[in-house]
Amino acid sequence: MRLIKEKTSIDFLSRPRRRIAIALSILFVIASLVSLFTRGLEMGIDFTGGILLEVGYEQAADLEDIRTTLEGAGFEDAQVQLFGRETDVLVRLPPQPEASNEAVRTQLQETLAAGGQSIDLRRVETVSAQVGSELRDNGALALVVALGLIFVYVMIRFQWKFSVGAVAALAHDAIVTVGFFSIFALPFDLSVVAAVLAVIGYSLNDTVVAFDRIRENFLGLRGVEAEEAMNISINEMLARTLITGLTTLLVLVALLTLGGESIAPFSIALIVGIIVGTYSSIYTASATALALDVNPQDLVEPVKDPALVDDLP
Repeated sequence: MRLIKEKTSIDFLSRPRRRIAIALSILFVIASLVSLFTRGLEMGIDFTGGILLEVGYEQAADLEDIRTTLEGAGFEDAQVQLFGRETDVLVRLPPQPEASNEAVRTQLQETLAAGGQSIDLRRVETVSAQVGSELRDNGALALVVALGLIFVYVMIRFQWKFSVGAVAALAHDAIVTVGFFSIFALPFDLSVVAAVLAVIGYSLNDTVVAFDRIRENFLGLRGVEAEEAMNISINEMLARTLITGLTTLLVLVALLTLGGESIAPFSIALIVGIIVGTYSSIYTASATALALDVNPQDLVEPVKDPALVDDLP
C-alpha cells in the first residue's frame, strides 16, 4: 500500500476537490446556457444566409464612409468591419430577395469602388436563407448524434457508469466552447461547428485513454478504493495528457496568429475546446463516474457456468 501511495503525487479526486471541480463545471455550463438563451450567437453567413465580401483597399479604410456609401446605394442593413489590417474590410449583407446574387455583387463592387480608391475584391460568398437554416439544423443534429454514438461506444467498451461520465464531459466541452462564442460575441460559422466536433473527438480520446488505465488499475490493484485507483491512473497519465495538450495548443496558437482572420474562429474554438477538454478529462469524466459509485466489481464479468462457480475456492 505504501508503494501505491508514493505513485500518487496529486490528489485530484478527493471529495472536496471533486465538489469544487463539479461546482466550477456547473457554473461554466450555466453561464454558457444563459448567454446562449439570452444573447444567442453571432451567426455567420453560413447559417443566416446572405452575401459576404472581403475587400482590400490601397489605404486605410474609413468604415463610416463605407457604411454611408452603402446606405446611399440602398444597402441599409450592411455590416461593415475591419478584417485584420486597416486596409481589409468585411461586408455582410442579409439575403436580397428582390435581386439576383450576381446583380447584387456587381452593384456592391461598383458602389465600393465609387469612393476613388481601387479595390481588390478578394472573396465573395453567397448563401440562401433556406440553405443557412438547413446547415444550422444539420450542425446541431451532428453534435447530438455524435454524443449518442459515443455513449453507446463507451458503454460497450467499458461500462454504463463510465459512459455517462464520458458523455457528461463531452457535453460540458461542447456547451462551454459554444458558450464562449456567445459570451464574447465571436462569429459562429460552419468552421466552428467542425472545430467543436474535433474537440469532442480530442476529448474523447483523452477520456478513453484515462478510462483504459483506470480499468487496468481497478483490476490490478487489489484492495484499493475506487477513488484512489482513479487518482493513481490520472497521475500515471498526467504527463501524457499535458504534453499532448501543450503541443496541440502550440500549433493552434501559431494557426491563430499566422493563419489569417478567415480561420480565426476555427482556431479559437479549438484552443478553448482543448483547454476545457483537458480539464474535463481529468475531472468531469472521472468525477461523474465516481458520483455514480463506480467500483472494480462493475468491470468484472460474471461467471456464467455454474460448474465453474462450484469449483471456486
